[in-house]
Amino acid sequence: MNNDINRKNTRIIRILVLVAVGMFGFGYALVPLYDVMCEVLFKKEKPGIPVVDKEVSYKIDKNREITVEFMTTVNKAAPMVFRSEVNKVKIHPGEYITVNFYAENKTDKVMIAQAIPSISPGPAAEYFKKTECFCFTEQTFQAREGKTMPVRFVVNPELPEQYKTITLAYTFFDNTEISVKK
Repeated sequence: MNNDINRKNTRIIRILVLVAVGMFGFGYALVPLYDVMCEVLFKKEKPGIPVVDKEVSYKIDKNREITVEFMTTVNKAAPMVFRSEVNKVKIHPGEYITVNFYAENKTDKVMIAQAIPSISPGPAAEYFKKTECFCFTEQTFQAREGKTMPVRFVVNPELPEQYKTITLAYTFFDNTEISVKK
């Protein structure tokens, strides 16, 4: 009977060791899996990582109108004011437009901040091209400094007809401690 319990305990220990090794292997494989998924789903762009697009001439589709909405948020750890100068614009696909955003450091210290963009609905992101954006680089704000920052973009006229509204959202993060350590 004691021998039977020892065999069962040994079996359970082997199973637990295999599960632990499997979990470690899965965790180790997550980074390459993430890269593959980004390549397949996001056409080699990782979400949240801005991509600079070259300005290309499109034929403006005057028969269609797209509403582009702007949403701004500030990470709770970033003591800033952040807003777009307009809440939304109506544009024709193929037409370039510039919209200004305002950000202000509310502290008495220098702050290095980064805006992370997102576009929804997700499939429309492929057709939304930014040629100029404060999100491409970190922004340095002096104490109590405010900045007006432009975003220049176009919606590719090949955007499927079903999309009438696109939302461009930004979240600003305070990266001062991270950037200083680099």
